[in-house]
Amino acid sequence: MATVIREDPYGGYNFLVTVNGISNDGKAVKGSFTEVSGLETEVSPIEYRNGSEDITVRKMPGLKKFTNITLKRGITGDTEFWKWILVAMQGQVKRAEGSIMLLNENKQEVMRWNFRRGWPCKYTGPGLNAANNEIAMETLEICHEGLEIDG
Repeated sequence: MATVIREDPYGGYNFLVTVNGISNDGKAVKGSFTEVSGLETEVSPIEYRNGSEDITVRKMPGLKKFTNITLKRGITGDTEFWKWILVAMQGQVKRAEGSIMLLNENKQEVMRWNFRRGWPCKYTGPGLNAANNEIAMETLEICHEGLEIDG
């Protein structure tokens, strides 16, 4: 996908999440979410000092770290992501590739974050309270071993 550069930044409210191969028929599962967070990566520095040098600390690149991706949405009755974590709770983690796609105002994809070898590591159901007037929200956390930007 060719990157489209423009003067005005894209809104952070048009996006779509896709996880490949986790449904029973092997197809990709798509979902609209209220919030996606955790599109982060870090290369931790390794600090060391040679004995023959003064008090200068040298820094080298260390391990790559990828923050877990957190997905939040209102409950709609769609259980495909729940089935994915259920398999993990039964001791058979099903790793998958997935994407978070940023969409423009016309719902066309303009940028994509791809994660590798992801699996669901945490699910949080809604907080239910008869005294409030809020949407019932669920949260799914996906740990993964790689993040790339395609766009």
